[in-house]
Amino acid sequence: MESPLSYPAMISLSVILVALYLVRRALLGKKRKYPPVAGTVLHQLLNFSRLVEYQTELSRRYRTFRMLTPTNNYVYTVDPANVEYILKTNFANYGKGTMIHDVMEDLLGDGIFNVDGAMWRQQRKVASLEFSTRVLRDYSSVVFRDTAAELARIVERGQAAAAAASDRMDMADLLMRSTLDTFFKVGFGVNIGSLSSSNKEGVAFARAFDDASEQVLYRFFDLLWKVKRLLNISSEARMKQSVRTINDFVYGVIDKKIEQMGREQQESSKEDMLSRFLLERERNPIPGCFDNKYMRDIILNFVIAGRDTTAGTLSWFLYVLSRNQRIQDKIAREVRDATTGDDRDAGGVHGFTAYLTEDAMNKMHYLHAALSETLRLYPAVPIVSSPASPNLVVNRNSIQVTHRAPRIIPLCCCFAVGCQVLLLGRHVARRPRDQER
Repeated sequence: MESPLSYPAMISLSVILVALYLVRRALLGKKRKYPPVAGTVLHQLLNFSRLVEYQTELSRRYRTFRMLTPTNNYVYTVDPANVEYILKTNFANYGKGTMIHDVMEDLLGDGIFNVDGAMWRQQRKVASLEFSTRVLRDYSSVVFRDTAAELARIVERGQAAAAAASDRMDMADLLMRSTLDTFFKVGFGVNIGSLSSSNKEGVAFARAFDDASEQVLYRFFDLLWKVKRLLNISSEARMKQSVRTINDFVYGVIDKKIEQMGREQQESSKEDMLSRFLLERERNPIPGCFDNKYMRDIILNFVIAGRDTTAGTLSWFLYVLSRNQRIQDKIAREVRDATTGDDRDAGGVHGFTAYLTEDAMNKMHYLHAALSETLRLYPAVPIVSSPASPNLVVNRNSIQVTHRAPRIIPLCCCFAVGCQVLLLGRHVARRPRDQER
């Protein structure tokens, strides 16, 4: 995505921000001990294509630091004590807040990742109850296996075509499309066909979903996004169109599911999340709960959470594997031993998936360790954002939170933490011998 400001405008605004900071510091004096200033939001925009790497470089210089914006400070920390204080010890005082809710509302609505308090607790309770059911776990396992088999067949055909044309395959794109199909099927009970491109409406939804997700991220650094939305111009005009496409598709799916459930009375067919929510709405009608918007929000939040994190982790996993043949061989041997064995013919991709039982996957300890190491080195959620409540102090780094609270953004389980694991006082930074253990 292109930057919302021209390069000269960025430089000018950066200079203005620094000048405002110096003036404010001169007026207030040096009584308050804040973390050091590492840059401004304009520096983040200039490094947007490599934002996580840029933040990692800063975190190597400062364990806790600030980035200036025209309205407040963003405080970043990779200090384990601070991360624990914000996300565990004092979690109740670090919610989403109005700023984050406004940025993400068009896409996430009032879903679990965009609300606080009673709404968050209610959705967490509902989600916990649903995910604890054996029906949903078994159904999702079947969906994952079927989609994985489809992906393997596409890769098999594409590999031959790519080799003939001396071309490459974009595995990250294929994984993003396959996980979108998977989590949408688990959430809404519909195969949108983005992986096979068999459903035009589904493909349009997938494209709009990607565009809207990217724009939501950009809003955190675009100082003018609210003005653009008001005027319906530039990136916000595209955002509006993307959200309209998403809503039309999702609400259409919900309406069709309601009509389908009205014709079918067998509860055994109600395995996806949407069907189970609709069934719960029939049994226990609660005003404002389980209406169409509520279900759109909570299930889309689930799709976003599962799709991006899973596809990102698998992409990095393949990247790491491609650089170490020995680990590839060990994983392949373990998977073969746990499923088909050396003396059994799997019968192709479709036959192999039949061997991927829960018992078989529980035997794949080395694969589990390799995936865990991938998550450590390349965390699925690199930045966690939490606005601070007034009059709170983050331990150990003298972050003073006044009534005009700076924005606290802990890099919890982030790229920076993954790069710099403190072990006996030394930095372990993706050394090859550590990855090969």
